Amino acid sequence: MIKIFRGPKEEQDKDFFEKYFVVAYFLKSRTNLREAAWNLAIGQSVGNPNQRSEFETDELFEHHSCLVLAHEKELLEKKEGMVDIAFPQANINFATDGISQLLVQIMGGQADIDLIESCVIKDIQLTPSMRACLKGPVIGLKEMKAYCGVPENRVLLGGITKPKVGLSPEKHLELVKQLVDGGCNFIKEDEILSDPEHCPIEKRVPLVMNYIHKTNAKVFYCVSISSDPAYILERVKLVYKLGGNGIHVNFHCGMGVYKSIRELNLPLLMHFQKSGDKILTTGPFSISDRVLYLLAGMSGCSTLHVGMIGGYLNDETERTKRIVNELNAINCVPALSCGMHPGLVDYIEAEVGHSNWMANVGGALTSHPMGTLAGVKAMRQAIDKNHGKEYQAAIDKWGKK
Repeated sequence: MIKIFRGPKEEQDKDFFEKYFVVAYFLKSRTNLREAAWNLAIGQSVGNPNQRSEFETDELFEHHSCLVLAHEKELLEKKEGMVDIAFPQANINFATDGISQLLVQIMGGQADIDLIESCVIKDIQLTPSMRACLKGPVIGLKEMKAYCGVPENRVLLGGITKPKVGLSPEKHLELVKQLVDGGCNFIKEDEILSDPEHCPIEKRVPLVMNYIHKTNAKVFYCVSISSDPAYILERVKLVYKLGGNGIHVNFHCGMGVYKSIRELNLPLLMHFQKSGDKILTTGPFSISDRVLYLLAGMSGCSTLHVGMIGGYLNDETERTKRIVNELNAINCVPALSCGMHPGLVDYIEAEVGHSNWMANVGGALTSHPMGTLAGVKAMRQAIDKNHGKEYQAAIDKWGKK
């Protein structure tokens, strides 16, 4: 039977990475890393980790078993550490199986194996042909800044509708008007809103888009459409039919949905919403949030909520900078949100080191002491470095970091 321990990643030739996609795991074992890696590699490819079948021929193993990219002896001496596992591309029809089946393979049955105490996906390297199946955003960082007329050295301004839910279509329009008039480049409906009877998509979207067209505002309006598989693609088409130019989809709809939406090839900005992603990104069996964001961006998301620096969510700065830069490299817009306000803009720009991200704001717009329109103007003034009374009122309330 073929040997599955093949030596470290750097010892493989170029052709190897045409046939295998490689996942970097942090593993912790009750016994040793050799046993954990063996159980993962065999169990997530050809069969039961420790029970062989009469149908498991050497040829089948040659083409379909995962490989452990490490020296077997070194793994026997450790109980925890990083291990690269190479998955045969032959085991997945990535063009149609997509991200959904990819996640089934890379984070599946190993979570049920008692000897594996921890299994965290830290990185993934797709093959070139798999990468070619992911089209990236229709409207990315460059296209978004060009459409909105935002200079290279200016942060994009995003607004979030608050209250999250409960408004009629007409009241919803009144709120959105203030976000448009104040100068938002991007507006997203909160993820709590989707298609309730009191404010259905079919009624609220034409009202909003008619106002945007009437004012000739250069703004992307992302309609929240999270729903089950039988409905979500129809909602994408409906938003486009109603004149919309953006959609907002929470990851709970399935990480594979972004690729499916992108393949409709509609000229829509797609926003990835991370709210709740800690159920996937924390704990002993999890996936790095960075891996999720990169998969979503490559799948077609234009803007992605990736966390926050200095807000009520305060992520580690170097982690955030790395994610921002990696998403920029694939023409995506990282959105920083969860406590954003005017007094944080200069601080975050300095920490990140550039302006290729979006300040996405909710509460600091609608709870501004002078009202929602003033809240948007205060953020606009913070970004444009043209401070007025609205900015000062915001600083008086929230401070400046």
